[in-house]
Amino acid sequence: MNHKIYLKVNTDLTASPQVLSWFEQMNQPPILNKQIWWQCQTLMMEGFTNIVEHAHKNLPIETPIEIEAVRLDEYIEIRIWSQGEPFDLEEQLRQTSEFEDNEQERGRGLKIMSAIADKLSYEPTVDNRYCLFISKSYKERSE
Repeated sequence: MNHKIYLKVNTDLTASPQVLSWFEQMNQPPILNKQIWWQCQTLMMEGFTNIVEHAHKNLPIETPIEIEAVRLDEYIEIRIWSQGEPFDLEEQLRQTSEFEDNEQERGRGLKIMSAIADKLSYEPTVDNRYCLFISKSYKERSE
């Protein structure tokens, strides 16, 4: 299976329901483990929210956010392209305290994403944008 979908939305949190509804296509045929599908949805929404609230916080609402999701045989890949300032994901994860110690809630979304994603990166692209890449396996591991 190789199913790819693409969406372009404005830098606007009110687009969240549209993003989630669009992402539902990735659950066809349904992923049997409901918790894994919920984690995939969480990764999509945390990623989108982070781009709107952080990467694009000083950009006009018309600034597009492009999203691509691909369902392969064993995992789902999400790519979200942004046009914000440079950001060191690894460094931010190192600096953010763990959930128990995190009173101010800054960076919690990144910690959540890091905990449930199999792969997570934020890299510059050749067209002067950044790509938030998230990969999540949905196949049951047989021991």
